Parts: sequence; C-alpha cells; structure tokens
Amino acid sequence: MTIFIFVVSLLGAMALGMPLAFSLIVSGVALMLHLDNFDTQIVSQNLINGADNFPLMAVPFFMLAGELMNAGGMSRRIVNSALVWVGHFRGGLGYVAVFAAIIMASLSGSAVADTAALAAVLMPMMRDAGYRMDRSAGLIAAGGIIAPVIPPSIGFILFGVIGGVSISKLFMAGIFPGILMGLALMVTWWIVARKDQVKTSPRVPLKARLKVTADAFWSYLLAVLIIGGMKMGVFTPTEAAVVAVVYSLLVGMFIYREIKVKQLYGLVLAAAKTSSVVMFLVAAALVSAWLITVANIPAQVVELLRPFIDNPKLLMVMLMLLVLVVGTALDFAPTVLILTPVLMPLVREAGIDPVYFGVLFIINNAIGLLTPPVGTVLNVVCGVGRIPMHEVIKGVMPFLLSQVVVMGFLIAFPQLVLTPLKWMLAR
Repeated sequence: MTIFIFVVSLLGAMALGMPLAFSLIVSGVALMLHLDNFDTQIVSQNLINGADNFPLMAVPFFMLAGELMNAGGMSRRIVNSALVWVGHFRGGLGYVAVFAAIIMASLSGSAVADTAALAAVLMPMMRDAGYRMDRSAGLIAAGGIIAPVIPPSIGFILFGVIGGVSISKLFMAGIFPGILMGLALMVTWWIVARKDQVKTSPRVPLKARLKVTADAFWSYLLAVLIIGGMKMGVFTPTEAAVVAVVYSLLVGMFIYREIKVKQLYGLVLAAAKTSSVVMFLVAAALVSAWLITVANIPAQVVELLRPFIDNPKLLMVMLMLLVLVVGTALDFAPTVLILTPVLMPLVREAGIDPVYFGVLFIINNAIGLLTPPVGTVLNVVCGVGRIPMHEVIKGVMPFLLSQVVVMGFLIAFPQLVLTPLKWMLAR
C-alpha cells in the first residue's frame, strides 16, 4: 500500500504540471499522512539537510566550469584538434564527434552542455559535407551521454550522496566503461555510415596538425589534472570542481583570451540557475528518501525481487530493465534521486558491489536521455540542429542499441568495471 501511495502521489502531482521537486515533496507528505506522522519540521529539516552536503558543492562548481570552458574556447579547440587528425577519413566527422565527446566528458560532466556544444560546432559542418542529418544528430546525442559516465560526473555525485557510496571510487570506475561506450559508437558509426557518399575534409599537413593540437594543449591538460589529481589523492571531487573553475577561468581569460570580464556575470548567473534546479531537486529528493526509509519501502521492493536475490547477474538484469523503463518517463536527475534510496538496500543485501552497481545505474540513466518521450539530449539536438524529433529518434536508434549492448557486456562481465577500478585506485 505504501508503494502505491508513493507512486500515485508522485505521478499525480507531475500529471498536474507540478515541478518535479515539489512533486517529490508532495509524495513525501502523502507518505507522512499515510503513516500518521505529519510534521512540517521534518519536511523543512530534511530539505535543509539535503542541500547541506559538502560533496554536493561540486555540482555548482562543475556547472560553472562547463560554462567557462565553452565561453573560453576550450571545447571548440578540442573539436578542432580531433578534426585535423581524423577529419579526412570517410565519415571522419563522426569519429571527430565521438572523440570530442569523450574528451569533453572528462571536463564538464554534463550531457546537455556537451551535446549542445558538439551540435553547435559539428552539425553545420556535417550538413555542408553531405552527411545524413538524422544519423549525425543521433550520433552526437549518443556521444553526449558519455558525459555522466566519465569523471567528473554530476550523476556520480548525486548517486554517491544519496546512496552513501564513495564518489572518488565512482569517478575512477567510470573511466573505462565511458571509453567503451565511445568505442562502441565508433564501431556502430563505421557500420552504418561506411557506404555514405560524403565530402571529406582535406588532409592537413603534419606541421599544421601539431600546431592545432598544441593550441588545444591547455584544454587537454584540465582532464589530466582532474583525473590525475583524484587518483593520486591530491584533492577530493569537490576540490577538483574548484580547480576546474579556477583553471578554466585563467585559461579562458589569460591564455586563449576569449573570456572578457563583462561576460563573467552572465556565465556565473547561467551556472547558478542550472545548479539551483539540481540542488533543490536533491533537497526535495532527500525528503522523499527519508520517508521511503521510514515507510519501509525498500524492504517491500526487496520482497518483490527476492526470487532473484540469490543470482546477482539476473538481479542486475531485472534492476536495469526497471531503470530503463523508468528512464523513458523521467529525466536523468529525478530517476537517480528517486530510485537510489529504493534500490541500494536490495543491492547491498544481494552482495553486489555498490560502486559497480552505481556505474551501471548511471549508464542506464544516461541511456534514458536518448529515449522518448522525455529524452532531454534529443531535445537539445533538435533545438540546436533544427531537426524534427521523429528524424532524430530514427537516427539515434543504432547508437542507442550499441549503448544497451555495452551495458549488457558490463552486466555479463563485472570485471570490465572492477578490474580497471582496482588499477586506478592502486598507487
């Protein structure tokens, strides 16, 4: 009965057009009334505690770092450096899109920001070169969802805070699966686009390639600083976010000289607006999470899935199918915030490594960004590329399938996540 009340109140509030953060609070209040435990102090206290969390400070800083990187020309230089090396191959702009997506994922951690930047730069070039725009838009959208998997990942921060899992370990564990997602996209692109007759970029002399790559040196160095610094224990994920902001600001203002002082207010304001939405969502989700625990909903979910609890791989398949279905109706952050407190007790009881589950959980939620009707990343590509949604959905399908296949491999072979994690944590 408690599960029914929680789901109906949440979906009912959303159906009425209520913002998701308020819908989460409504579902929490509904549970309190059902348990005859209504107290406004509990709601307000959990809201405050939800936002009062040191690791969550990384979210606004990484958001600001992403704004500074785009405004400072760092993202554009990454695309240009990839273009001079592989742009002359058949379908080269597709490989450029995937390579740039992987590198940019290691800088911002935001799927929407990375997709918008890639689409703005590459889609006009792909249109002029004669690429099929539905397929090109699908590839760029699929490349954008690598951002929540490769550190610094805002998704891992949210999952780590709500689920009580080490964010540093999640960051390290996401590197290889994120690269694997990129390789899968490249293979899929080669299969579907190899017969297309498109213009290729002229081969650039080696000296010019090295010059363009050297111009992007400061952009690549940020990824090395963030990942290397966390691996060596120099700074925490939250401190890494601050380093990313300071570094991006200095590079954008004094090295590339594309950020002007008068732009700073607008960049900070844009990051603050996005961050406030995420932070309020987290705070509201923790109200629901507290009441989910009090109402013993995780134990009820455990009972429903108990037939699978002795077979971790089969249980993982069932959990991933559940997340995949939910992800078609909810956006990335809400799915993470709602399902994490419900599923984590079951994961721990089944003996599944929480870090391993977290990686697959975030990959699955990232895939949800490509599935209609919500499909936030699809909407970004449609808006930036001015392409109808039905064409983008058609074009993204092969790449969506490839990402599902990658997730299947990770379920079948957990060591693809755990072995690189052990190496990354070794010093």
